[in-house]
Amino acid sequence: MSFIAWIVLGLIAGFIASKIVNKSGDGLVLDILLGIAGGVVGGWIFRAVGMSGVTGLNLYSLIVAVIGAVVFLLIYHFLIRRRT
Repeated sequence: MSFIAWIVLGLIAGFIASKIVNKSGDGLVLDILLGIAGGVVGGWIFRAVGMSGVTGLNLYSLIVAVIGAVVFLLIYHFLIRRRT
């Protein structure tokens, strides 16, 4: 998958995940980074249970990235909340 496709997928997935978890977006750059990290985390989770991870710029990959980004955000918020 190309660099531009990862950015587009990351932006969409990060925005959706931040709306699900925070009820508000986290900003353009943070949403992109969150979505890309979500794609990696989601791909790892899906491969661990025997399914394919991110396969390209398609609906399946978007779902994988959103699930990964939600998991990533929940863990992030849990760790940040424990520090304060």
